[in-house]
Order: sequence, then structure tokens, then C-alpha cells
Amino acid sequence: MHELAVTESVLEIALRHAGQVNADRVTDIYLVIGRLSSIVDDSVQFYWNIIAENTLCQNANLHFKRVPARLRCVDCQLEFEVQDSLSPCPQCGGYHINVIGGEEFYVESIIVEKEGATV
Repeated sequence: MHELAVTESVLEIALRHAGQVNADRVTDIYLVIGRLSSIVDDSVQFYWNIIAENTLCQNANLHFKRVPARLRCVDCQLEFEVQDSLSPCPQCGGYHINVIGGEEFYVESIIVEKEGATV
């Protein structure tokens, strides 16, 4: 259910920015989602299709870009990426790590049409 709330936020952001430029419609929205976030692309798309109906965002394409998790080893200070699951530091084997990236979720860009021109 938490995807509904974040999808509503994406819609609000897109409508606000489209309104600021007096857009006729929103055509594309690019989202960045960290590997460690609990956001499920298919759920966001499902809710989007419902809540964007009858708005400037109806039929807008959502584009999902997943970014890897970035960790820093507290023991040796190595920064490294993990793709699937958390793992020990590849340099020292330690498990004392801090997450420095991969939990993000944000709108990277929005493409709108205004009087037939793409903005």
C-alpha cells in the first residue's frame, strides 16, 4: 500500500510542475529508485494508471531507473556497490558498514507538451 502514497506524491509533483509552465499534458516521468528502497515498479505503475486518469498526466509514461546500493565500510573506509543483497566489505571482509546510497526515490525529470511543443 505504501506505493499508493508515493505514486500520489509523484502525481502531485508532476501536476505542480506542469502547471507552472502551463503545459497541456505530461508525456513522460523519469523516476530514480534505489535498490534498497522498498518501492515496487509494477505497483507504482498499477496505481499510476488509476490515479492519473482524467488529469494532465493521463497516459504519461513512467520510466524507472534503478540505482545500486552504495556502502562504506566503517573499518577500512572502502566505498563499494552491491547489486542484489547486502554483503561484507570486499576489501577487509568486515560487516560494520554504512549505507550511503541506494535508498533514494525521486522524480529525475518530467517531459510535458505545451501547445504542441515538447518541453
